[in-house]
Amino acid sequence: MPAKKQSVDMTQGSISGHLIRFAVPMLIGQVFQQLYNTVDSVVVGQFVGKEALAAVGSTGNIINALIGFFSGLSMGAGVIISQSFGARDSRGVHDAVHTSLLLTLLASVVCTALGLFAAPLMLEMMDTPADVIGEAAEYLRIYFAGVAGLMFYNIGSGILRAVGDSRRPLYFLIFSAVMNIVLDLLFVCSFHMGVAGVAYATIISQILSAVLVIIVLMRSQEDYRLIPRELRINGPILSRILRIGLPAAIQTSVISFSNVFVQAYINEFQSSCMAGWTSYNRLDAFAWLPMLCLGMANTTFVGQNLGAGKLDRVKKGVNIGILIAMAGTLIIVVPLMCFSDTMLKLFNSDPEVLRYGRMFVLYMSPFYIPYCATQIYSGALRGAGDSLSPMIVTIASFVVFRQLYLLIGTQFISSPLFVGLSYPAGWIVSTITLFIIYRSGRWEKKLPAHVHMQAA
Repeated sequence: MPAKKQSVDMTQGSISGHLIRFAVPMLIGQVFQQLYNTVDSVVVGQFVGKEALAAVGSTGNIINALIGFFSGLSMGAGVIISQSFGARDSRGVHDAVHTSLLLTLLASVVCTALGLFAAPLMLEMMDTPADVIGEAAEYLRIYFAGVAGLMFYNIGSGILRAVGDSRRPLYFLIFSAVMNIVLDLLFVCSFHMGVAGVAYATIISQILSAVLVIIVLMRSQEDYRLIPRELRINGPILSRILRIGLPAAIQTSVISFSNVFVQAYINEFQSSCMAGWTSYNRLDAFAWLPMLCLGMANTTFVGQNLGAGKLDRVKKGVNIGILIAMAGTLIIVVPLMCFSDTMLKLFNSDPEVLRYGRMFVLYMSPFYIPYCATQIYSGALRGAGDSLSPMIVTIASFVVFRQLYLLIGTQFISSPLFVGLSYPAGWIVSTITLFIIYRSGRWEKKLPAHVHMQAA
């Protein structure tokens, strides 16, 4: 009996239905993805101490700075695959899959080496306090030693999502997230391995998810099937992947690197504030998920529909995506603000840690709602092959503007809340700018000729 077809054609049928059906499994998957970091923080905060919680939290931006670059390249591969799939270009799908997987293999070697050698230097650059830096360095060394698992899961699941299959990556992620919880408790509570225990639990779980998604690609009978002996770099496709993915890669890594400096400002207020900031960030990560998943859904939706020449359908999808993202974000933000203390106590019950965490949650959460538009516009522009505009806007808003805000503002205001509000300030700037760029229609002029012909 032939295998059940798992890909989804988004070029016809209900727009909202496609976006929701695509985004919901991915949303659930992202929830479990966030459980990696959240469970790590809960376990070390409850069973090791607030210094360990601060140590794990302080590593996030370093990890994101290095991994984010290669994740951006994966996004470029996903756009090429989704456009080829929408255009019914079987050979293009095959070549893009094998090029992107070989590129990931090479990138994982580079990322491991950079992480092992550069991460400790970045901890020192952030002025990480003495009671935190030792455990933070240990966590990073272990994490980057096994980072290939995360990278292969991301590219493999990105390939599946590019052809409309967001369910199987979800199933594998749920399995590995449950394994991470079990291993966290085993290594920390039973073996008393501390921060090292949560690091080992994370990389083992990520490797398991990577193995599962690679097996699926190898057993598939569709165009995206992985055939190891055919792994090779296709020059023209690599050029297209880099043209689309490199701006996203630079954007992600530069923003994360910039956040290292924001962390340095937070570090000036010592471990209680650092732990409160970490607790807030773990909750903040969940609030982002609806807009993030709708943004990724729009990238695939736009890619497929432009490949099919359906420009009007693309524009309707963007507007619908914004409304759905705002509704989903509101559903998370309201309980987050109403029950912030209860949620923050999951990480640590120290009164000072709670005070800082509550402050960040209450003052920053309302800004998520308008920021939904940025995620949808960015996803749509990338799906259309324009990664340069989101990159420039995001770097200008989240790096240049934010650093100027902190550099100048902290000369007059010494407050962790003022530091935290540098994020919403940048979100507002990026939302306004991307709205203007999208509405200007300049991205339409860069589309292939057949799109304009069919739209007419």
